[in-house]
Amino acid sequence: TDMRSKDYDAWSQVYRPSHADYTYHIKYGYRTPHGGGRASVRETIGRVAAGAVADQILKKDLGLRTVAWVDSVGEIESDVFLNPPRDRTGVDANEVRCPDAQAAARMIDLIEQVRKEGDSVGGTIGVIVHNVPPGLGDPVFDKLEADLAKACLSIPACKGFESGSGFAGTRMRGSSHNDLFEPVHDPLPEARRRMPIAFNDVPDVRTPTNRSGGIQGGISNGMPIVLRLAFKPTATIHRHQQSVNEFGEAAEIRPGGRHDPCVLPRAVPIVEAVVNLVLVDAYLRQRAINPDWWLRFVKKELDS
Repeated sequence: TDMRSKDYDAWSQVYRPSHADYTYHIKYGYRTPHGGGRASVRETIGRVAAGAVADQILKKDLGLRTVAWVDSVGEIESDVFLNPPRDRTGVDANEVRCPDAQAAARMIDLIEQVRKEGDSVGGTIGVIVHNVPPGLGDPVFDKLEADLAKACLSIPACKGFESGSGFAGTRMRGSSHNDLFEPVHDPLPEARRRMPIAFNDVPDVRTPTNRSGGIQGGISNGMPIVLRLAFKPTATIHRHQQSVNEFGEAAEIRPGGRHDPCVLPRAVPIVEAVVNLVLVDAYLRQRAINPDWWLRFVKKELDS
């Protein structure tokens, strides 16, 4: 085994800065300093396993594909959102899991530099989901965006969530931010001219832009779902830090053990897993409450 519980003995009575030690101890009256306890990213193993099953269901029934990648590390940003990947081939081409090869090389250099300094660095993860059918999600309390946000923000170290244009959209005007509708078929086939769009087997509209990130009113609109997640620098670093012990006395955290200088590459499959779990829930729920939707958008594809 590669367990080294003794690495954490020095912290058994001292709260690690920006970790969950203090808040867990205050809430439950108990904490385990060995590996982070319940706050450790190790808890995601079950979600990743379940996410693999969800991935297979979504691929088989919908042809849906979720792809996540490291989009930025520290101040180094990639250009991946200009041409998002359709599969994981480019993502898995390097150890930092960024399909922009030039940016990936700089990210790796930065992470190595930070590691040598005994420090850590954060960044962002991009996500795109292809072949999403319209109609997933529900209004108000079960909005697809809200469910995705909660799932993603439940991942340890995830501190921010953006959908579509995100915060950048706040600097735009509505006239330039709106995703305008346009017909898929022009002219429209005669058989469909008197049939409302909502009752067609395949939607006859699309949007040339996707600032909504594939979700409008909490419901998928048939465009790719686009997300960006922020991950903080690893809390445990190889530097002396000021803190307090369990009795409120001044204490010092001394570096030791093994710690990632950057969690982003490890977080990519976790992000894909939780996104797939939310989407498979939304798909199965929609299929159950609206069989007509399933017959129109899914069964037709399965039978073809």
